[in-house]
Amino acid sequence: MTDAGRPNDRAPFAALIPSSYDPDEVYDIFTTWASSRGLPLYPAQDESLIEIVSGNNLILSTPTGSGKSLVAIAAHFAALAQGGRTFYTAPLKALVSEKFFALVELFGPENVGMVTGDSSVNADAPIICCTAEILANMALRHGHETPVDQVVMDEFHFYGDPERGWAWQVPLLMLPAVQFILMSATLGDVTELAADLTRRTGRQTAEVTGVDRPVPLHFFYAITPVHETIEELLSTNQAPVYVVHFSQAAALERAQALTSVKILSREKRDEIAEAIGSFRFTTVFGKTLSRLVRSGIGVHHAGMLPRYRRLVEQLAQRGLLRVICGTDTLGVGINVPIRTVLLSALTKFDGTRMRQLSAREFHQIAGRAGRAGFDTAGTVMVQAPEHESENAKAVEKAGDDPKKRRKIVRKKAPEGFVSWGEPSFNRLVDAQPETLTSHMQLTAAMMINLIGRGGDVFAAVRKLVFDNHESRSRQYALARRALGIYRTLRAAGVVTDEGGDIRLTIDLQPNFALNQPLSPFALAAFELLDPASSSYALDMISVLEATLDDPRPVLSQQQFLARGEAVAAMKSDGIEYDARMELLEQVTHPKPLDELLHQAYDTFASSQPWIRDFELAPKSVVRDMYERAMSFAEFTGHYKLSRSEGVVLRYLSDAFRAARQTIPDEAKTEELRDLIEWLGELVRQVDSSLLDEWESLINPAADPDAPVVPPAPPRLTGNPRAFRVLVRNELFRRVQLAALEHYDELGELDAEHGWTANAWADALDSYWAEYDSIGTGADARSSAMLIIDEDAAEWRVRQILADPHADHDWAITATVDLAESDELGSAVVRITGVGQL
Repeated sequence: MTDAGRPNDRAPFAALIPSSYDPDEVYDIFTTWASSRGLPLYPAQDESLIEIVSGNNLILSTPTGSGKSLVAIAAHFAALAQGGRTFYTAPLKALVSEKFFALVELFGPENVGMVTGDSSVNADAPIICCTAEILANMALRHGHETPVDQVVMDEFHFYGDPERGWAWQVPLLMLPAVQFILMSATLGDVTELAADLTRRTGRQTAEVTGVDRPVPLHFFYAITPVHETIEELLSTNQAPVYVVHFSQAAALERAQALTSVKILSREKRDEIAEAIGSFRFTTVFGKTLSRLVRSGIGVHHAGMLPRYRRLVEQLAQRGLLRVICGTDTLGVGINVPIRTVLLSALTKFDGTRMRQLSAREFHQIAGRAGRAGFDTAGTVMVQAPEHESENAKAVEKAGDDPKKRRKIVRKKAPEGFVSWGEPSFNRLVDAQPETLTSHMQLTAAMMINLIGRGGDVFAAVRKLVFDNHESRSRQYALARRALGIYRTLRAAGVVTDEGGDIRLTIDLQPNFALNQPLSPFALAAFELLDPASSSYALDMISVLEATLDDPRPVLSQQQFLARGEAVAAMKSDGIEYDARMELLEQVTHPKPLDELLHQAYDTFASSQPWIRDFELAPKSVVRDMYERAMSFAEFTGHYKLSRSEGVVLRYLSDAFRAARQTIPDEAKTEELRDLIEWLGELVRQVDSSLLDEWESLINPAADPDAPVVPPAPPRLTGNPRAFRVLVRNELFRRVQLAALEHYDELGELDAEHGWTANAWADALDSYWAEYDSIGTGADARSSAMLIIDEDAAEWRVRQILADPHADHDWAITATVDLAESDELGSAVVRITGVGQL
């Protein structure tokens, strides 16, 4: 689809949409267009297109690589030809964003919009890309009046997800006038689903399933050690190889272990170095990744920064990476072209227990092997368990000597090992994906959306509860749940029932349950804070943080370090072991305003009980980073979060959007505005794609010869307000370390420019002779304590120390190199003096 997405082709493709709808004409136009771009339709694609232009529903369950994306484009084209509105849904925001940009390049930015819950772009466009939950909530709110004529649901196997499957089912129940195109490589038996869809919509439902892959797969079971397996695959021209692991740590460990294997020639390594150019590898993980990709080894998992993942994908697309070690995220539409899939195991931890892969999971991963247009076949290999490989090696070494064979001490499986082997592998290869199972749910937010629709509310709730895909017993359980929610809403005065007329007593915001569901609570909690307080800005951020989803790796590490510090303190205080263990259970990650927020939450929930569908979670990530005056790299390094940098950045990005969108302008003090600007610039400098990629809509880059690396973020100094905060943080970091007399850490920051640990200690000796402390509270951090003399090339700054007598006669002086700050994406501060004014 590369050629089809070029800007030159975008306008002609949009211009092909006929002014009046004729199925045969639409079919001819699209097939001619596809053929002209070297994409003649496969039989399954052709059959699908015929069904779509005929107005039928379609369930498309064909292998990965069989061109489902082109069928989706054909569906959008047919919908636009009818003057209709079409929605594309996917399970992940990353996939929604990826599809959004692809469709923009085809149909033009005026025809494509996106809604993901925290982002909205051109939301009234005729083609909308969104997560399944967005469409489900719209369907609940508006029912058959929802402004949509066609829905293309990608990765439809998520219908069977226990937590999120309801969002794939609700549109099928609530949108009877819509044409549905349901797509996945692993749907299993869909006979009942097809019949139900026909009954609801009055349209025929076509099933296109079980077709042969354009690129056939060959399956193998490897008992050689994994590094030997990989070397053999490389030597037999079966690269790129994607080595699948079921933990991020294992993926990185495997990649690092492979650096001892010669993956690339010197010429190829030089080509990679040239392609990477001046790409910023600024974080702890980034420096590791830099070494790996220069050796032809990639890493790919959800915990990485988006720009690192994109770099790996782009290098792989150019054939520069021969081995990629990652997790099973490649099974959900991630764009990494590969020839061979090598699974390191057939078991995974699902959050509760270790278990074997299901047939659906196995085929979802295996289907990524083999690239249409590049490979004549794909290879899927499963690596035998380590003990089995070692036993096979011992038998091979013994040869045919019966004495040596008898002496072999066979290695046993490790304790707790969930058994699998070649029979398990063969069974999965032959197995069909399991039939999808319904997981309908009912929440107060769903009920409020239904009631807010108006009309015959009782009939609407009854239909949702009893006309779904659940068993009868489960439907009765849902009915009891609905009744309980309704009674709670009535008791809270949110709902009234006058003469059978059930309605809401509150005005429902237009985007109710589409964005941050706890935002209304945050707005109420903001009013509890005092703008005159020195902690007001950070307290406002703490309110917002309590409404965001938990970044679990961060909180886990915060708790780990807090407990370590607590144990050390308790030992120092002579507290006995049993008492320490009991006290330790009470130590958790930081939770600013915990008591205040939970009291406010209970009060808010008494009048708006739907809020209890969503958990309030006080935490300190943004606040912790700001109070520690740390950069992103310092923060992830401090908490040892190199494998979760992407999780941290997504959280910070969500926090920035929430602060910008949720906090009313009249509630923003200058200090709070500074903090919000700092947060946005921090995210932008780490990975500008999360905030700035919308600007590329005007001139999307589709040149196949374009640089491999993503564009550099904007100049750091181009945002003076945020840059001042970064400078202030750099100086205040030194204030904090000086207050603790951590001279070694100060030396690590400044020794390059003459300020060694000894130099810092000597400079502060006179201060300690006069004062016994250095303040580090909110007043000490304030902008009034930092004097900046701004010049075009260099700033001169003076950070006044907060002494206990408030004499303010000591300061740290420094210069700030603006050009180098722009180059590195961080404030470059050089200390010039520490002393009395």
